Parts: sequence; C-alpha cells; structure tokens
Amino acid sequence: MIVGTAGHVDHGKTALIQCLTGIDTDRLKEEKARGLTIEAGFAYPEVEPGMELGFVDVPGHEKFIHNMMAGSAGIDSVLLVVAADDGVMPQTVEHVQILSLLGLSRGRVALTKCDLVDAARLARVESEIRQLLSATPLAEASIYRVSSHTGEGVGVLRDALWTEAAQRHELSAWGAFRLAVDRVFTKTGAGLVVTGTAVSGTVHEGDMLRLEPSGIRARVRSLRRQHRESEQARQGDRVALNLVGSGVERDAIVRGGWVVDESLETPPLQRVDVDITLLGSVTALKHWTPVHVHLGVARLTGRVSLLEGQRLEPGGRMLGQLVLGRPVHACLGDRFVIRDHGGRMTLGGGTVLDGDPPRRGQRAPKRLSWLTALAECAAGGSPYDVERPIETGLSLWPEGLDLDRLARNFNSDRQDLAARVEALGGQVVSAQGHVWAFSRQGLESVKTRTLETLQHNHVNEPSMLGTERERLRRQVMPGLPGAFFRPLLNIMIDGGDIERHGPFLALPGHQVALDEADERLWQQVQPLLADAPFEPPRVRDITATQGLDEQAIRQALMACARLGRVYQVRKDHFYEAMAVEQLAGIIKALDAEHGAARAADFRDHIGTGRKLAIQILEFFDRLGFTRRIRDDHIVLRHDMFE
Repeated sequence: MIVGTAGHVDHGKTALIQCLTGIDTDRLKEEKARGLTIEAGFAYPEVEPGMELGFVDVPGHEKFIHNMMAGSAGIDSVLLVVAADDGVMPQTVEHVQILSLLGLSRGRVALTKCDLVDAARLARVESEIRQLLSATPLAEASIYRVSSHTGEGVGVLRDALWTEAAQRHELSAWGAFRLAVDRVFTKTGAGLVVTGTAVSGTVHEGDMLRLEPSGIRARVRSLRRQHRESEQARQGDRVALNLVGSGVERDAIVRGGWVVDESLETPPLQRVDVDITLLGSVTALKHWTPVHVHLGVARLTGRVSLLEGQRLEPGGRMLGQLVLGRPVHACLGDRFVIRDHGGRMTLGGGTVLDGDPPRRGQRAPKRLSWLTALAECAAGGSPYDVERPIETGLSLWPEGLDLDRLARNFNSDRQDLAARVEALGGQVVSAQGHVWAFSRQGLESVKTRTLETLQHNHVNEPSMLGTERERLRRQVMPGLPGAFFRPLLNIMIDGGDIERHGPFLALPGHQVALDEADERLWQQVQPLLADAPFEPPRVRDITATQGLDEQAIRQALMACARLGRVYQVRKDHFYEAMAVEQLAGIIKALDAEHGAARAADFRDHIGTGRKLAIQILEFFDRLGFTRRIRDDHIVLRHDMFE
C-alpha cells in the first residue's frame, strides 16, 4: 500500500514520516538547506516480513504544487497533515480539493504539533478539519492527535496504518503493467534507468515493455522495488527499471511518460476524452479555455473542449475533451487536474474516459451515450466492471466494437472482454490477430443490409456476376475493417444466404450469361489466353491472328470481365481469372520472403519482360491488393483472391 501525505507547508509532514518510519524523505541539498520539501520523497518501512508500507512525502509549498500532484500517482491512501498551531491553511484547502479530484477516498488525518497547543485549540482545529472534509470523500476520515517532537499518538497512528496495509496486501494486482515515470537517468555500465510508481499489473526481469508516448520497445534488464533488487514488482510498488533495447536512449522518455506492457500499444494522441468536474470556488469554465493539465506525473499545456455545452458552471460536471500540447498515454480511470493558464490556481479535474478517441463525431449522441457509460464504469473504481459499457456499446453500434481498442482503454484482458460479450449474447469475430464484437441484433442487421445491397446491385447492374467484397463492405459497413467483414460474409455463405463466384458475391439464383455471340467469341479467345497465361495476346493481336472484329472482341471480353472470367490488366489486355490468382500468389510469396515484391524479382518469376511485369504490378496496386512504396509493392489484402 502507498500512503501519500498532503497538507500546508511546514505542518510537519516530513517529520511525521521520519517519526513513523525512521527515514528522512528529504533527499535534495536544497530541501535540507531550505527546510521544506520540493520533490516527492519516499520511505518503505517493513510492516512484517515480505510486506512493506510505502510513504510518499509530497511538497506543501504553493510553488511546488505541481510536484505534489506528480507524487500523487499510484497513491492508495491519504495522510492529511494539519498543524494544531496553524490550523487549516490555504494549501490544506487546495490539497484537499486536489485529493478529491484525484478520487482518493481512503485516508486519515494527522493533527500534528499537539504538544504546542491546549485542548480547546485542538478541539477548534478538529472542527475546522471536519468542516473542510464534510463534502469530500474523506468526510469520515479518523483524526489522530500526534506530536513528532514528543512521540505522542504516533504509535496509535502507526498501528492504524500498519493494519490497513496488511489488509490491502492481500489484494491482487490487476490489469497490464503501467509505470508512471517521475525520474529518468543513465547509469554507467547499465544504461537507461526510469523510476516511478507501478499503477497496475506486474513486471518481471526480461519482460518486453513500451516507452510511451514514443512507442519504443525496451527489455527489462534488471529492476528494483522499494530501493531493493528484485526479480519482479507489482501494482503499488515504487519501481526502478533498467531498460535496454534499440533506440532506448536518455531522450527516449521523459518525466511524465509511461512504461507499459506491450499489449497497451496506442498511437501517439493529443486528445483525451474526459469527465470534468469544476470546483465550486472558481468562475465558470468556457469552451476552449487554455489550461495546465496534470495527468499522471505529466504536466502539460492544453485546452478544454466541452462536449455538452459552451460553459461549465462552478461545481458542475460535464463530458469534455482535453486537447493537449504533446502526445500522452492514458487509460480509462486515470485521474487528472486542471489549473489556470498561469498554473497558479486549481480549477477542477476528473477522470479519463477514452485515451484513444475518434477524430470525428465527438458530440454525436451515440458518442456521448458511450462516454456516459464509461463515466459510470470509471466511477466504480478499478478493476472495472466493464459489462455495462460493453452492453451499451453493442446496442449503440450494430456495426461492432473493436475489442482490441476496448481492452487497451480498459487495461483489461481481451479474452475476458470476449467472454463478457458472449455472456451478453453477442458474437466475437477474430481475424488476423484482432477481435471484433457484435450483438445478435447487430449481426442480423448486417445480414439484412448485405442482402438488400446485393439485391439493389443486381437490379442496377444485371450484367454483373456480383459485387466484389471490398466494394460491398464500403456499401454496407464502411466503418468496419475489411479483415472483419470477411468472417461475417463467411457466416452468410455457410448459411446459404449468399454465394461466392470467384471475387464476386451474389444472391442465390442470380444468373448472368453472355449472349450467344459473345459466348461464341469467348470460346475462340479463351484458348489463346490460356496458352500464355502470364503474357496473353492483346485485343489487337487476337484480331490480327484470328481475323475477328476488334470491337466485337473488346465487347465480349468486357462482358467476360463483368462475369469474373477475366481481368483487364491494362487497356485491351485481358488475363484469365486463374492467371491473375496465380500472379497474386507469386506476389504474396515474394512479399513473405523479402517484405515486398519488386519488378525485377517478379519479372524473373513470371518470365516476361520488365515493362509488362511493371504493368501487372501496377494493376494490383490499382486493385488495392498491393501498395507501392518507392520500388516496393507491399501486399495489403492477403485474402483478396482466396
């Protein structure tokens, strides 16, 4: 368990921790010289063999309030320190506000310097404290009268803390590993070292992690927990990681970054959807107000985009989006605090709802309903009960939910989410290592729209054998990745609802045939194409050798293309469908072996000239099967010709 102190400067936080633990948490020369805490300090007394209680001593001075919030990352319980001689002071109030905004609801109050005042003064200060905490999550916190000078009451407070630590020690770590980084340095002979508090999960020597937001992969060479060498660390531990790997340099990560499990890979984003609460003591917050944002250990500049109005009144709460000055890593439930543009006054704070929001439609009713469900989920605390938001998401989006994206945001196991979906009567579809979820009603809606779209296409394109899969996806479900549309089509094919004819999909019974004249021409031309599958004759060559009408041949082959018998690779140059499938197979083999297909290698494999090889590769680029990047043709759709 990690206990964080809070309270006004010079109220005795550091002295109390030293009295409780025997450890002086002021480590900087400037802190010793000035007699005040500037950076968060740490102490780890052993409660019993194999179990430590961590203390985070945060600064109380108003100039170092940003360091106070940085030190709050990963705190489980609060020790609010109020000096009996001073009573409640400005930073006492601000610290309590920040603790409430950070969602810290467990804790107790230490009324220090009790040896300096009489009983009447103690009673008055206790009353002030009760009034201050009355509307906060700490309203029921116990107050302990202590003196670090005489030792009065310290034993009772220590027993209470040790008892809570023993109870919470049994709680298991949840989620994937995440470390909020507050120090970064290099050590001779070791390399990069980062320190911070593990806010979730576990980490072991040899684990592969990601540095966020840079995305650089790193291996854990060694680690320390609570300042001792260890083979593993878990949620709540103070951790130092020695990281190695390609690109793992001093500038690969900074204070405020994160070291996370590989499963939490996210693109670098500067927008985070949030649930914002504004303090009742400040003026109204307008849309697009510039602010300082404290998220985890990071201190950022940004603006507040309000999603449900143009103005948030004092004491109010609203869905919003933080638009930040640099990329961040965030998950559901992460807490943040916003301060004014000058960084002098706390305005409010709240909870991260989505660390990877869509770029468009932030204020759409569906999106706001989804964020509301996430806010309710986050309010329950971690580990989160994700059943409600999953149920909401499945009903809001019949086109499906991306479970990989959901798992990253929830910091949950993908298989667990899939099991929740199935328990709710939904269906999980896997493709190319990714998972998508649909409700039963959603799947039925997809089926209905697919059949209606095919019927519409048949009526308007009677000469076409069917609709190519990618075109059908764009017509039916443009928001669904193609890899997930194919399994849905397979369900319909297996059920006899649709039929597959080569690259085309059609309703059962849909008939297309060449007229008699075109069929006769096809019977004459087909052997010519089959004789040289990778270099068939062009229309003009067929005309010259067979003495046929050029326009008639062209029209017949165009009709055959609509039936899926041939592909027009270039103008008047038609290839049989089987030959195109074979060429696609060669390209996939080159892509698998070399990472891409190049003209020279492709030419050598098919035995044609370089010019024709390039023309064929360009055809596959136009088709969307490959994409050209300089001289490389990289396969995009491996399943196009399957």
